[in-house]
Amino acid sequence: MVHKLTYKVGDAELVLETGRMAKQANGAVFATLGGSAVIATACCAASATEGLDFVPLTVEYNEKYYAAGKIPGGFIKRETRPKDREILVSRIIDRPMRPLFDKSFGREIQVVPTCISTDLVNPPDILGVIAASAAVTISDIPFAGPIAAVRVCLVDGAYVVNPTYDQINKAKLEIVVAGTAQGITMVEGDAEEASEEEMLGAIEVAKKPISDICALIVELAKLAGKAKLPLAPLKVELKRKDEIKAYAHGLLSKSLFTKVKHERYAAVAASIADTKAKFSDIFTDDIQKKLFDALMEELQYDILRGAILDKSVRVDGRGLDEIRPITCEVGLLPRTHGSALFTRGETQALAITTLGSVFDEQIFDDIEGDRRERFMLHYNFPPFSVGEVGRLGTGRREIGHGNLARRSILKVLPTKERFPYTIRVVSEILESNGSSSMASICGGVLSLLQAGVPLKKSVAGIAMGLITEGNHRFAILSDILGDEDHLGDMDFKVAGSKDGITGFQMDIKIAGVSTEILTKALEQAKRGRLHILSIMDQAMPAPAAEISEFAPKIVSLKIDPEKIGAIIGPGGKNIKALCETYGVQINVDDDGSVTIYGKNQKASYAAKDAVLGIAEDPETGRIYDGTVKRIMDFGAFIEILPGKEGLCHISRLSKTRVERVSDVVKEGDKVKVKLLEVDRLGRLNLALADALDENGNVAIDAHHEERSESARRDTRPRDEGRRDDRRDPPRRR
Repeated sequence: MVHKLTYKVGDAELVLETGRMAKQANGAVFATLGGSAVIATACCAASATEGLDFVPLTVEYNEKYYAAGKIPGGFIKRETRPKDREILVSRIIDRPMRPLFDKSFGREIQVVPTCISTDLVNPPDILGVIAASAAVTISDIPFAGPIAAVRVCLVDGAYVVNPTYDQINKAKLEIVVAGTAQGITMVEGDAEEASEEEMLGAIEVAKKPISDICALIVELAKLAGKAKLPLAPLKVELKRKDEIKAYAHGLLSKSLFTKVKHERYAAVAASIADTKAKFSDIFTDDIQKKLFDALMEELQYDILRGAILDKSVRVDGRGLDEIRPITCEVGLLPRTHGSALFTRGETQALAITTLGSVFDEQIFDDIEGDRRERFMLHYNFPPFSVGEVGRLGTGRREIGHGNLARRSILKVLPTKERFPYTIRVVSEILESNGSSSMASICGGVLSLLQAGVPLKKSVAGIAMGLITEGNHRFAILSDILGDEDHLGDMDFKVAGSKDGITGFQMDIKIAGVSTEILTKALEQAKRGRLHILSIMDQAMPAPAAEISEFAPKIVSLKIDPEKIGAIIGPGGKNIKALCETYGVQINVDDDGSVTIYGKNQKASYAAKDAVLGIAEDPETGRIYDGTVKRIMDFGAFIEILPGKEGLCHISRLSKTRVERVSDVVKEGDKVKVKLLEVDRLGRLNLALADALDENGNVAIDAHHEERSESARRDTRPRDEGRRDDRRDPPRRR
């Protein structure tokens, strides 16, 4: 039976339907919003694995090109590996849902939301979150949901729920908020230096539609939901549990507060090994080993959280709002365009900036249409950064962290008109103990400034944590370590300038966080951000005065759009010749904007003069640098601008009488000439600079009188039956 429910969200109608499509999945929901549609399915494995200490969940959001009436580009005309955008949406779906699955279920779970229609008005990513949550909720997979999500934008001073693409482009603040009916569990977005109050306002606006959509999903589950499959908890208990707990508690209480990360890990491992050796008689099977490991994890969790809440004591001895020691170094690498090493405690990011031309822009081909990006930030997290052996590569985590850092810096980049370079920042994480994405923002900004990029303002990032007990007891941590992220109830990353927030991401592991906690967390984050910015400003207070000598030199100019054809030439002949002659790259936009990229300044400016020469009309009375193209008995034809030649009559080659033109100039000579006039037929009459007097006029003597009369005869219009050697083609007979 088909079941369908509707709800008005924003300006569009949300429709959830089940029972018509993908009926063999454990759960399937077809969701539409305006002209956008997503089919989401949820499936689980047939059997459970006992004792899993994680949730084996996979979310695979994908977008089909046919959804927008497109055929994929390239040689392979089908969708293949997931694009970055699909990975980022998959993370938005995964992060609020994962904490609501029970580890003891023990089965692999796969959620596949597929965008199968888009109207290019309503973004399908939010629809993917809602459809995925609904599919799991109505399935037989145990789930402590549902969750829902909305996008909120601040447009012209007003909050808009689930805005269109046009409204998103105009927004000062854009966030995706996800949560349950009880509270918010995830926030992600960026802003143009929004205040903490504006961000909190957006989260508050999101709460009601999220609660309403969750209620809609619950109603759908009542109509079409399946009975939930049983959990598979371990039925065996750890032998001598109380004795082990009492013995290990004393050892771990001391080793857990070793300040240096690897020394702490070694001390904790030694404490666990000591405990294991003392109670070695209980390890009769693998189940007892798993139960022992789970107890050690639980003990560490309780000890560290208790120390923070009861004594305000953190793992490394810092105060709750204290930032780790920071060092900033710039210009480490001699041949890169910009480089910086940002170190905060045991987290270190080496950031490198590379400047390129418009031809280096990232081209995206997705269902929203082809687009280009001039700013890229790539984040790399090699295994050696945490002292481990592993495979090098780019996973979902790297793509997610790089995207957060990119969005946080994007808002302070100069416009393309002011700085017409393509910009790439790469963050190499050399050490990691918490908040490497925020270190990437700080290092990235320093490397951009060192490269001479005129940022509007500097931006810094900080990661906040939360420990709670009950409804009213909590502690907010600034600049969290990896251990504090693991044991805490919230990971809240905030980036911004001294004047406002530019990027943020929040994941909450508990049912919800109050407005009071969020307000205090944002206030504490702001203090930490300002502290970090003050240290960064000491290292790089302003952009470098000049860009690197190894970076391309860019020259921009504007021409009359009607002259674009002359610049390009038939089949691109003219622009190709210019590029080859001067060793540059030239880009011409439809509005007449011309950008020239050269390896050095001399080549760029020479090419600029050549482009202007083609685009501009000759100016009477101006002195030009010309090239002698042809020698005739009566004078020389000289090119003063690319493709524009004029005649310098023999009488205007010198102040004295000239018998032969070749006595003064030869083909290929570079000479200075003055444009005397452009006659009514458009012909250019020139005079050599050496033939001019001190007032810039042609010097006339008795000999020149005779020659001048000859010049007038040679340059006046010919009879129709005669051929003009300079311009007129022979008449066809």
